[in-house]
Amino acid sequence: MVPGSRIYQDVTESRGDYGVKSSNVEARSCLRLCVSAGGRHGMASNTHSAVHELLECPVCLNIMHPPIHQCPNGHTICVVCKSKMQNCCPICRQELGNIRCLALEKVAESIELPCKYHYLGCQDIFPYHIRIRHEESCKYRGYNCPYAGTECNVTGDIPFLVAHLKADHNVDMHDGSTFNHRYVKPNPHEIENATWMLTIFNCYGYQFCLHFEAFHLGMAPVYIAFLRFMGDENDASKFSYSLEVGANGRKLKWQGVPRSIRDSHKTVRDSLDGLIITRNIALFFSGGDRQELKLKVAGRIWKEQS
Repeated sequence: MVPGSRIYQDVTESRGDYGVKSSNVEARSCLRLCVSAGGRHGMASNTHSAVHELLECPVCLNIMHPPIHQCPNGHTICVVCKSKMQNCCPICRQELGNIRCLALEKVAESIELPCKYHYLGCQDIFPYHIRIRHEESCKYRGYNCPYAGTECNVTGDIPFLVAHLKADHNVDMHDGSTFNHRYVKPNPHEIENATWMLTIFNCYGYQFCLHFEAFHLGMAPVYIAFLRFMGDENDASKFSYSLEVGANGRKLKWQGVPRSIRDSHKTVRDSLDGLIITRNIALFFSGGDRQELKLKVAGRIWKEQS
């Protein structure tokens, strides 16, 4: 299963019709139960699972939070899906109007729910409004695919992304902490925002992404090489790396800290956090008649002493 498809696997999906009166009774009952439920860490109790079913939007299946709307027959729907359904109840097809389900809104404000990334390891439980803010920066949330050659919207944990990069993007995988890569391109004067194939290095039990691309810094055409860490910022800060290019007795070197893939390759590139090579220097290092780019980028990754 692709991470992020469904989080709660132990709850039977409910499609029953909730009348206005029965919804209010159930909501008040659940409210009393939820207020007494304790705990900030660990999985949700059976009570929370039952309330999750009550608050589940019948369209997107996500937990509803205020404002929660209902049709004249009492069927509830989240505010996002209300607009998508063109103001029509998905169960009885009645017009939704602007009727709010205040009882369920009180329940939603009172209950505590597990982080939606609990299947990836987060064990924390939050009130719904704090939960939303937490999930935006949860350290267990999925990572975006780090491939820079094309737009890719795949997200997942690191093992999933490594397999995805290898199978779907044909990314080169290398073991070891040192490398020598050659970048060759004919007609370098015609390169506009060119991105070379991403390379992944496995070392120290982690994966690192090597990027090399051409872009314009103002009006000046330049090349940049940098390394990103497949993991969070805290782990990335434990490593350093160096990159260098050279020829004819000259050498250009960069040393830095790999950025987490939480930062997009464009963010890192635009912050100039890497080895910057102007086109003139790149062609000088390439030798010959300056009509072909032939750069050799050497690098090393090492773990800093704690």
